[in-house]
Amino acid sequence: MQILKNKNRIRQLGILTTIFMTTCSLFGQTAAFVKSDKITYPVHKANVGKIAFMRENIPIEKFKKSDFLTTFELKENSNLDIRIFLKNSLTNSLHLLSPKSTADELTKNGNYQFSFFVDGKKVYVENLNANAGSADSKNQKKVLRVPLISVANEDSWGRFLWNRFLANGGQEALTDGEHHLKIEIRPYLKTTEVLAGKIIAQGQIKIIVPKIIIDEKRVKVQNIELLTDWPVSTEKTDHVKLEELNRKILTKAYKNVTSIVVIKDGKLLIEEYFNEENRNTLHDTRSVGKSFASTLLGIAIKDGYIKSETQTLKDFYNLKSFQNYSPSKDSITVQSLLTMSSAFDGSDMNQESPGNEENMYAADNWVDFTLNLAVDKTKAAQKRWDYFTAGVIVLGDIIHKSVPDGLEKYADEKLFHPLGITDYKWQYTPQKVANTAGSLQLRSLDYAKYGQLYKNKGSWNGKQILSEDWVTKSLSHQIKIGDGEYYGYLFWNKTYKVKGAEYEVYYSSGNGGNRIFIFKDKPIVIVITSEAYNTPYGEKQVDKIMEEYLIPTIF
Repeated sequence: MQILKNKNRIRQLGILTTIFMTTCSLFGQTAAFVKSDKITYPVHKANVGKIAFMRENIPIEKFKKSDFLTTFELKENSNLDIRIFLKNSLTNSLHLLSPKSTADELTKNGNYQFSFFVDGKKVYVENLNANAGSADSKNQKKVLRVPLISVANEDSWGRFLWNRFLANGGQEALTDGEHHLKIEIRPYLKTTEVLAGKIIAQGQIKIIVPKIIIDEKRVKVQNIELLTDWPVSTEKTDHVKLEELNRKILTKAYKNVTSIVVIKDGKLLIEEYFNEENRNTLHDTRSVGKSFASTLLGIAIKDGYIKSETQTLKDFYNLKSFQNYSPSKDSITVQSLLTMSSAFDGSDMNQESPGNEENMYAADNWVDFTLNLAVDKTKAAQKRWDYFTAGVIVLGDIIHKSVPDGLEKYADEKLFHPLGITDYKWQYTPQKVANTAGSLQLRSLDYAKYGQLYKNKGSWNGKQILSEDWVTKSLSHQIKIGDGEYYGYLFWNKTYKVKGAEYEVYYSSGNGGNRIFIFKDKPIVIVITSEAYNTPYGEKQVDKIMEEYLIPTIF
């Protein structure tokens, strides 16, 4: 009898356990690898595994099924959020991909994978940067609110994710009219390979993109008015292709583009302005201005005020008077600052870097900030490229101290005046020295003169402003920075491939999609100015404009 009672008790316990586990599974409270939040709100219990679209941030305790958006009109000055209802926290989902990994390893190497579909077609997939979101959030949260579009520019990785989706096909897919947008979310983990799990949340919404009404006259290729600075080309261009490009800019398929100027064979071939700008507008092209520091240094060497770019910093500064002195600083050359390969512990590509430009801007003296930096031993041991704005500030200071009457007057006398550039605007360092880090503002036609100066191997109107040797060094593969990409003396280099042909270009580059392109083997200079600052699409749309429109139009 006792054995029978024990069997019945075990059977009852088994039934209760099954009921308990089933209930927990239904409400996402299965046995967890790490402790996570409980599912408490009715709207969460009813929508596990779903993504809700919202027009505004409604607190979760007040959020109802009726608040889920089914339709959204995509227009300026509108907000779009998503709220993600998960069965389990991210870390617990990642644990299924790698059961032997610790929670710390999972949070450091994993995150959410977002897939965007428009009208049934997969447009963009991104493994969200592992640093997005805190470890606590990954361990605990089963409900997430993520702003995608924010009028207030809310600081969120979701906004940048949305912009990257737009930059990588979303903008082209979401043409005017009605569209079906679907988002799927999976966990992913990067170990020796990238592992992606099953869908943990998904949602969909109808997107209405209003048609932008534009003046058709503005789509037409703009007539080039005669001017004294440039002869106007009589060569015919593909107006159909150019007008297609103009339409995309006017309808904001390509955003914030302000001008396009093309010089061919030393003549003005294309001159287009957008977004209320015109021929006389001074454009803030951000880091395009860095290339001018290289130019002025080359002129100063030509004039004998600086011996050579092979000189070291100890020739210009008492480095022992600055913080973090080491003998390695003595061997840092001017050339290494030109090629972004110095040994300073500074990187604009790493927000945590001591020498990141944002830290420099907060300092009272930008030159002292840079020279106080320690040396990165790994860089000192092996030369490598690392974008470093603070180093260009030191270059500007070296020029300023070496030439008569300082950098600004020297630039006007030796560069701008010979090129016939009279309207320009510098920004300044805290010490009131012209800022060589960027934001030197010129007219588009004057940026074109600067590019043509290099195309002319340093001469302008028969006068050798810059030595041909310096132009050759500047526009050369001084250091490799990526697959098929190189860096010269504060100039970039890449090759566009269009319809089976290759077009190698050297270029000045600035945040937001600002460029001065100098074609290596073609008599072409192209200027594109843009105000798409700090956006993921600003850079990408320049390449699309070049590959899909300008290069096919010109050649």
